[in-house]
Amino acid sequence: MTQPSTAARYDCIVIGGGHNGLVCAASLARGGRSVLVVEAREQVGGAALTREFAPGFQVSACAHLLHLMPSDLVNELQLTSHGLKLAAQSMPTTALGAQGAPLALGLPLAAGPDVSAEDAAAYGAYSAQIRRFAQALVPLLSNIPPRLGTRDWRDIGALLRLGWQIRKLGRGDMRELLRIGGMNVYDLLEEHFRSDALKGALGFDAVLGTNFGPRSPGTVLTLLYRMAAEAAGGGALAQPAGGLGALCDALAKAATAAGATIRTSAPVSRILVESDRATGVVLESGERITARTVLSSADPKNTFLNLLGARHLDTGFVRRVSHLRARGLAAKLHLALDRAPQFSGLRGAALGGRLLIAPSLEYLERAYNHAKYEEYSAAPAMEITVPTVNDAALAPAGKHVLSAIVQYAPYTLKNGWPQEHERFTDLCIDTIERYAPGLRSSIIGAELLTPLDIEREFRISGGHWHHGELAFDQFFMVRPVPGAAQHRTPLPGLYLCGAGCHPGGGVMGIPGRNAARQVLREAA
Repeated sequence: MTQPSTAARYDCIVIGGGHNGLVCAASLARGGRSVLVVEAREQVGGAALTREFAPGFQVSACAHLLHLMPSDLVNELQLTSHGLKLAAQSMPTTALGAQGAPLALGLPLAAGPDVSAEDAAAYGAYSAQIRRFAQALVPLLSNIPPRLGTRDWRDIGALLRLGWQIRKLGRGDMRELLRIGGMNVYDLLEEHFRSDALKGALGFDAVLGTNFGPRSPGTVLTLLYRMAAEAAGGGALAQPAGGLGALCDALAKAATAAGATIRTSAPVSRILVESDRATGVVLESGERITARTVLSSADPKNTFLNLLGARHLDTGFVRRVSHLRARGLAAKLHLALDRAPQFSGLRGAALGGRLLIAPSLEYLERAYNHAKYEEYSAAPAMEITVPTVNDAALAPAGKHVLSAIVQYAPYTLKNGWPQEHERFTDLCIDTIERYAPGLRSSIIGAELLTPLDIEREFRISGGHWHHGELAFDQFFMVRPVPGAAQHRTPLPGLYLCGAGCHPGGGVMGIPGRNAARQVLREAA
């Protein structure tokens, strides 16, 4: 990106050039605002960038699949015309089996050695009902949350629309949604299925990226959140050509085409405050840039406690931010391979899809138990992709990349990550090799990003991808904390537009778009 003069005053400054910051900037610029994006790294993308991890091997650094970004947002910003191409669409999900055959999830679900005909039939009914619930919650994600206790017609109207969405489900579905909404996913799946492999695969989506095990209260909420986001995005797993960094490159082009300016290698030191209002930013170089509005896609703790400073906030609010639960529990493993991995029993296009190591709910719960005592899991659960099957340009000819999200790896480790980093990397490789014999002999290079590494590399407090746990007390109208919902903050002129605000994390872009809409609405 170019490094233009910043003598002029901007309408809006967006801190952070990740996908939410770029969506926010593009939306503001399309709304007629002059916008500057300041990004600390040399390239845009934040945690959704593509980078080299071994000579000649490229990988999506944190998240690695695209399925949560609403299709209307992709169309609105014309991302296809700005270079977004998909290397794979409608990618299958397969639960790997160490002894049994892999289980391909899909409709209709095929009965087999690990899935009875009764479970296969029940899966169809279960999926249909959960998808109805998710579809009803889509408007909840795509709109600015209403405030409680006000007489503003917009807040009252939003609450009425939310109630109507639930009421439209019909009496039976509405009662069932209210019954299961606060449940744990373990009990929900036990009600419906007998197959351990099926329950493990379905339960994994409820705990992926969270500080929960399947028996934790509220895991049905996290499952419905993920399903609603998938419904908004069309539901199909996709892999952008060039990795997720290519998506962010397209977002950057959309923002600049709309008139926004993007500066890279421009880390922010602090947010400027004058007359009890945010008025711009100071870069680490000492440069001061002013604006009427500042929007931060950094996580809430970083935004309020570091960039702004507690002295500009009241004590109660600072306490709430300090106690925000935002410690990551997921690591990311990257392997450079000299040949394609051979997973036992895996056939056809499945290697180019999403592969799960979550053989049962009990396996997931045992994996989670270690994290309670600041230990990494002795038998971790994983989401695995081999992106080079769909996009050979990510590695040298004939070679491959394996990318895996690893649950559970706590931010704080009892013995410290410097002492345990290599041991845990070996454990993860050994775990995958049980399902892919001979994997270790094909490894050219390996990289493991623990939550502590994610914090350091991507400036995310606690290394939590969602910038804050998705839980009832940190969700919707109270996300991230009371006093900073609806993308506003206690300081006039300062807004949040990152994963820490509603509706949360994942490569969806909705927080950025909703924040831009809030600014444009309040300025109208």
